[in-house]
Amino acid sequence: MRIVLALMLAFPALAAKADENDWRVPFITTPGDVVERMLELAGTQAGDLVADLGSGDGRIVIAAARKYGARGLGIELDAKLVEASRANARRVGLGDRVTFVQGDVLTADFSQASVVTVYLLPDLIGRLEPRFMSELKPGTRIVSHAFRMASWRPDRSETLRVTQPHPGQGNESMLYLWIVPAEVRGTWIGGGRRVRIEQNYQEIEVEGATDARLSGTEISWRSPQGAFRGRVRGERIVGDDGLILTRAR
Repeated sequence: MRIVLALMLAFPALAAKADENDWRVPFITTPGDVVERMLELAGTQAGDLVADLGSGDGRIVIAAARKYGARGLGIELDAKLVEASRANARRVGLGDRVTFVQGDVLTADFSQASVVTVYLLPDLIGRLEPRFMSELKPGTRIVSHAFRMASWRPDRSETLRVTQPHPGQGNESMLYLWIVPAEVRGTWIGGGRRVRIEQNYQEIEVEGATDARLSGTEISWRSPQGAFRGRVRGERIVGDDGLILTRAR
């Protein structure tokens, strides 16, 4: 994964100058221990499709396939790096588990991913945020190295001490995790109950209740009727106790 993609997209003049004078902005790779922790933080499993936006030499998606048995998709603007990534995958016998495509992360399709990893500047992450919310399935995990989204509070953040070479970048890295929340804003009815929910990303308020929480499709709260825990399934919330709430129209 590399951060130069963000520089080239955020500042088109740099890209034009690079093309005219045949020079490239040096790219910054993600240290191996950061790669490992990003995948751990996402809870990567064999059934996941891991999409790395600005995939550089392919190290994140290859690591996801190699360690977890996941499938991988790398999206990279630089055609030479795409070819290098494919060669790296073939070298370790993972050419059938990972795919690398040349493309612009702002327009490329990564909607089927269940894990998305990024090492991009805040401006570009901000431009991707609407796509994360509108195109990714609820429960999809997004992990960013170093930079966060301005308006969407991360579900988790941590500082990682970097033990592997990372020239010019210091010996610590920040990692951020977001879990795409289900859309629960509105009124839900069922079992003689009428539940009103307000929502701001994963932060929710349930009218007349406390301790309201939403993580992906998992939802819970406490009310005078007792504790509720369940899962959002499209236009229904299915409780662990069998209660089914349907979105009111």
